[in-house]
Amino acid sequence: MGQAPVDRNRTTLCRIACLWKKTHRVILCEWVSIAQKMCGFGRFNGNLLFYEEINGFPMRFRAVPAVTALAMHCALAAPYTPTDDNVVLERLPVRATDPVQREIRRLRAAHEAAPLDPEPAIALARRYFGLALAQGDPRYIGYGEAALRPWPDPALAPVELLIVRAQLAQYRHEFNLALEYLDRVLAAEPQDPEALAWRAAVHMVQADYARARIDCGRLAEVASELLATGCAAFVEATTGRLRPAYDRLLAALQRDPDARPTLRLWVLTLLADMARRLDRASAAEAHYRAAIDIGLTDQYLLAAYGEFLLAQRRWTDVVALLRPWERSDMLLLVLARAERALGARDAERHAKALQARYEASAKRGERLHIQDEAQFRLEFMGDAKGALALAIENWSRQREPRDAELLLQAALAAREPAAAQPALDWLAASGYEDPRLARLAEDLAKLKR
Repeated sequence: MGQAPVDRNRTTLCRIACLWKKTHRVILCEWVSIAQKMCGFGRFNGNLLFYEEINGFPMRFRAVPAVTALAMHCALAAPYTPTDDNVVLERLPVRATDPVQREIRRLRAAHEAAPLDPEPAIALARRYFGLALAQGDPRYIGYGEAALRPWPDPALAPVELLIVRAQLAQYRHEFNLALEYLDRVLAAEPQDPEALAWRAAVHMVQADYARARIDCGRLAEVASELLATGCAAFVEATTGRLRPAYDRLLAALQRDPDARPTLRLWVLTLLADMARRLDRASAAEAHYRAAIDIGLTDQYLLAAYGEFLLAQRRWTDVVALLRPWERSDMLLLVLARAERALGARDAERHAKALQARYEASAKRGERLHIQDEAQFRLEFMGDAKGALALAIENWSRQREPRDAELLLQAALAAREPAAAQPALDWLAASGYEDPRLARLAEDLAKLKR
């Protein structure tokens, strides 16, 4: 990434972080006059933080050494420290034509006009959550949490607010906390379809299929046929009934051609993965393409389709799909893997960027991307032992099929088959059907001999 531009007519301006959060040390990007506001304030671990702006939003930070002239200039000026977290030091110019920016400004204005009214706060937090899912940027989760901060006591918060708070928590992989919120919602509103669907999803992440099946059954009484069928088919396809689950979900989708776009995208993504596992590559491709053609940005869909293309050795298709998504850690990893297979020059640059991001995340104490980091260590660093340690930690937090596959891969690469036993036990107990995982299990069995 190139250095952020500097206004040549006003050398005291830099694109640099300016909003300070005392509790989280959150740093956001704005145009700021260093001479007047930032001296002694914009430093972080001896560096200044520059960023790349994408679609009007500050999307990526990078640290660069503070130049001598700037250091000397700041030494001569008194630092400015806000006394209130809500102080805005400078506003970033935005594109008037950007619909996302306009929507965010409208939602923020409504929230600021009535900061103790939960309705606009919920609307704003929901939009931030949607942006996190679409863009893969966890900072939006922090923005959403901030909007809900006036209601710290779950016992006094509206049920819809608790649902959003559960969504934000599960994004951070705080699954038990998410379940606490959802349990509270469903104790008050036993037939809330959104809470039932999200609780089933969290149970699936934790491999608690019995509880997920119960919630899906309850969902059938209060939600659309397609949502309820998708929920049930998700459980069935993970617990030994892949083919009937696929057929049932496909029929339900065909009966509901006017389903809302977000639901349709989710169902098509499920169908694509099921078709892949059934060795129906053409059907999987058709489902993925139909989901993408809906026109909604979804990080999980792009990652799943990218992985599908990688498995087919369609490297150039991966690059074409994911080149615009360098800012997403998850998608950049898939892109770099394809570039590496092609011998592309960008592969090394992207690998270095990923390593820097993982190191920065570790310094912040974040563990959101340990699954991706384990894959990175395995494929780019040749560090099978390190990858295995991360895969084991990841399995302790979440137990989805992709987590099992990663643990099997890392254990095989490290030649430590015993470390893969939790994933092998899950594979046998669940009845999960996937040729890739079956081959890995066979290779590990040979290693034991």
